[in-house]
Amino acid sequence: MSFGDRIQRELAERRANDLLRARRTVVANDGVQLTLADGRQVVGFASNDYLGLANHPDVAAAFRLGIATWGSGSGAAHLVSGHSAAHHALEEEVADWLGRERALLFSTGYMANLGTIAALIGRGDRLFQDRLNHASLLDAGLLSGARHQRYAHADAGDLERRLGDGEGETLIATDGVFSMDGDIAPLPDLARAAQAHGAWLMVDDAHGVGVLGEQGRGSCDHHGLNTQAAPVLMGTLGKAFGTAGAFVAGDADLIDYLIQRARPYIYTTALPAALAEATRASLSHVRDGALRTRLHANIARFRRLCAQALPTGVLMDSPTAIQPLLVGDNARALALGEALLDAGFLVTAIRPPTVPAGTARLRVTLSAAHTEPQIDQLIAALERVWS
Repeated sequence: MSFGDRIQRELAERRANDLLRARRTVVANDGVQLTLADGRQVVGFASNDYLGLANHPDVAAAFRLGIATWGSGSGAAHLVSGHSAAHHALEEEVADWLGRERALLFSTGYMANLGTIAALIGRGDRLFQDRLNHASLLDAGLLSGARHQRYAHADAGDLERRLGDGEGETLIATDGVFSMDGDIAPLPDLARAAQAHGAWLMVDDAHGVGVLGEQGRGSCDHHGLNTQAAPVLMGTLGKAFGTAGAFVAGDADLIDYLIQRARPYIYTTALPAALAEATRASLSHVRDGALRTRLHANIARFRRLCAQALPTGVLMDSPTAIQPLLVGDNARALALGEALLDAGFLVTAIRPPTVPAGTARLRVTLSAAHTEPQIDQLIAALERVWS
């Protein structure tokens, strides 16, 4: 079979099973108010901009000043000439915020996970991952060449049974907040299992930093875990921070080691320094807490009203900004998403393989930028279209 035949067959299969992905073009973005390419104006409930910082005037002003100071691009990798004083200041401020010795910037969270896991383990080592971990963690495991096992979701007991004795180093990797379910990993239990077996725990807290914990420090802080309990902490900047990029935080030796070994860090052009300046402005708002308080009030309001409006079992159990509504059937999830769009709300239908077969859902994401009337109107629309 030729490449062309293979491509056409897979695309046809995806269309037949309501699994074909398609992009939706946004032509204007004013916080949660979006204008689509067809002219429709909708309220977005699909973004990971949890604190509404992507359109915050302080962040935009810092970005503009950063461009005036540093230009629009860094021009080189961090280890060549691309590491600016702005990057360095952001790394120091992130480390101080998290209470860790050092932090290291990456261009994306995907690259941070690929680079970190492949640097830490290899052939002869072992990697254990939650079954619902993000694709970047799973891909990193395959790239590393380590022996790779996936334990039952959020089940430290299953992890313990699998750990046993083994040669080489052992790394346990988990999402802090699971991106499609919105639940929080049982980090204290995972940390105890790791320490009992001489393993390291790595937490991908892309959806936890900025949202959970004191000063928004994330899932580890929410559970009271320090660097010894969770030596490797990854966080992204494109969600609660409202900018782009990622970081890995830990002790000084870990960061020095990643600078030597993490190939996606070594061989990639550094983020624009202007973006680092914008993120420094974001961090001050993340630490402040006012936006986080508003976000959690919105989460509570959505869950209370949604539980009243929709059938039992639809609203999945999530304490975070990710609020999934279980549908099951792929075609129905797509139809519900389109009906909501017609009603003026953008909510993404999530289907396999992003989620397990038979668990297609609407993934509602809440922001501090949403108003109470917008949430109330979404609930009313959900109640109408669900029936």
